[in-house]
Amino acid sequence: MIKVEWLYWLVGLVFIIMAVQMAADRSNPKRWTSAAFWGLLGLTFPYGTGVANAAPGSAASWTLPAEPLGVAVLGLIVLAGFNFLGKGVPVTTSAEQREASAVRLGSKIFIPALTIPVVAIVCSSVLDESGLFETGKSTLLGLGLGCVVALVVGMLVTGERSISVPIHSGRSMLEAMGSALLLPQLLAVLGSIFAVAGVGTQVGSIVNNVLPENSKYFAVIAYCLGMFLFTVIMGNAFAAFPVMTAAIGWPVLIEQMHGDAPAVLAIGMLAGFCGTLCTPMAANFNIVPATLLELKDQYGPIKAQIPTALALLVCCTAIMALFAF
Repeated sequence: MIKVEWLYWLVGLVFIIMAVQMAADRSNPKRWTSAAFWGLLGLTFPYGTGVANAAPGSAASWTLPAEPLGVAVLGLIVLAGFNFLGKGVPVTTSAEQREASAVRLGSKIFIPALTIPVVAIVCSSVLDESGLFETGKSTLLGLGLGCVVALVVGMLVTGERSISVPIHSGRSMLEAMGSALLLPQLLAVLGSIFAVAGVGTQVGSIVNNVLPENSKYFAVIAYCLGMFLFTVIMGNAFAAFPVMTAAIGWPVLIEQMHGDAPAVLAIGMLAGFCGTLCTPMAANFNIVPATLLELKDQYGPIKAQIPTALALLVCCTAIMALFAF
């Protein structure tokens, strides 16, 4: 049986390998601190398994204390917060070689990207009950397996024989994105902290005092708009979801008004994703692409996405109100 920890360890190993590359790259003026950041992040993945094993109710045979992991997180904050991350000169081909390769490959360049969702869907639907994957983790493991298969497919499509080439390319992209790569995970954790702290309950009390009694349409608007606005503020729909669902989604729309839970929650999450398109807080979606594409306006993607996001938000609200009850 393939366990989800193995996927986490693989991700950590990739970060460690790239950190070693950064330490050896003399073109990066901050190579040692950059290597320390990504190497430390890579080590947290296997170490985190030991911390999770120490949780109450776990039957694992080995555990690790959580305090060093907390110190590592603080170290990551210091390295990123004080701008200790740098970029080296990417190891790549010339512009002429890339243009010739693009002409040669054509639409085949999209095959590796399409491989990822295909493998993930097969794993989560066809192989879910096969016993091959850890129970309840087939989708996540399918996504990880899809990435590995896509790497192999990409090398076959391009005719590349050396594994060091995609690793170098990945490191260049990692350096370009910087610490913004971790923003979604941090914001998702923030949403969990808000949920534990009872922020959703307090928001729900405020909303219930304002909403007209038994008004389904006002409640739907409040939930969808709240998901949108919280996502704009926090930069991540997964961070907004526990807050707004605890405030309105579950107690009002599902329990009081008997809405269909899968429909309400799925459409509410999609309403939150509309906010992702409109906020610089979602740096990995909106700011990093502008940097990678060297756009003159770093907010260009957001400006282009706002009309679509608002139209989709209206559609989400209407669909929930008409079909989720």
